[in-house]
Amino acid sequence: MENSLITRSGSLSESRRKFLEKAGTSLVLASLGVAFFTSCSTTEDADPISPNPPGNSSNGITIAGNTITINLSIQSALNTSGNWLLIQNARTLVANVNGSFVALTSVCTHSGCDRNWTFGNNRFTCTCHGSIFDPSGNVLQGPATQPLTQFGTQVSGTTLTITK
Repeated sequence: MENSLITRSGSLSESRRKFLEKAGTSLVLASLGVAFFTSCSTTEDADPISPNPPGNSSNGITIAGNTITINLSIQSALNTSGNWLLIQNARTLVANVNGSFVALTSVCTHSGCDRNWTFGNNRFTCTCHGSIFDPSGNVLQGPATQPLTQFGTQVSGTTLTITK
């Protein structure tokens, strides 16, 4: 007795093919959720001066325990008011606000995001969920309800020292 192979073939009509493509796209978008598309905001100053500096002195940043030292002659962009940087290794935001340096934790008090930040108009924005903080770490807009921890800063010559 011989086994016969049974096959069927066919093709989708053009309207059916378009329907399935649209349905598939909708399913993918729905499974990712709206948060995927709104979690990152676009601003002209979204990129920090040095987004991921290692904790060594070759880039002018040294991290030792609770102390961060920044050589302002190497990280010279930070000398200009309005410029900022995120030191991911130390989970710290640093900004020049009208000639004074501020340093805050980069761990958002809303959900713990620590690397999705922008700074503009003297405001830090956590782009994970849109919380906005002033240069002192106070909440200006939620969903965060608690301020960011502020760290001490001291300038001596061209050295900025941050103490956590």
